[in-house]
Amino acid sequence: MERKTQVHAEESKQELIITREFDLPVDLLFKAYEDAEIVAQWMGTNVLQLENKKHGSWRFETTYDGKVVFSANGVILDFVPNQKITRTFEMENSTFPAQLEFFEFEKLTDDTSKLTMHIIFKSIAFRNQLLQMPFAQGLNMAHDRLQQVAHQLK
Repeated sequence: MERKTQVHAEESKQELIITREFDLPVDLLFKAYEDAEIVAQWMGTNVLQLENKKHGSWRFETTYDGKVVFSANGVILDFVPNQKITRTFEMENSTFPAQLEFFEFEKLTDDTSKLTMHIIFKSIAFRNQLLQMPFAQGLNMAHDRLQQVAHQLK
């Protein structure tokens, strides 16, 4: 199956550029990142906090058999509806340091849009460590679910 989410990693840079085109209007794509109930559906996680405003904060937690298997949090640095979200991302109980994430939402047509994620890591080594995990596959699967969930809201 084709991976629609593209992950670009230049050899000597401590960043990733991730792009994905969706068959969704830009406002619906943005809503999938803004609305806590929708985020929970496509990410398969519990959204404990999601303050969509400058200097707001967010926290997600995934459980399995009653135990926390993943938790992450951060601060929203900039929030412009239907255009961009800039935030920090910190995986709790992990050796990964916080990273900086820039999400840009672009209208392509009335019914299609593009998401560009620019993620900056503390070092190339941490970026490469993440790439050794099934990160790209998991993100592609999550974006596939986002497409399905948001399409049902049309």
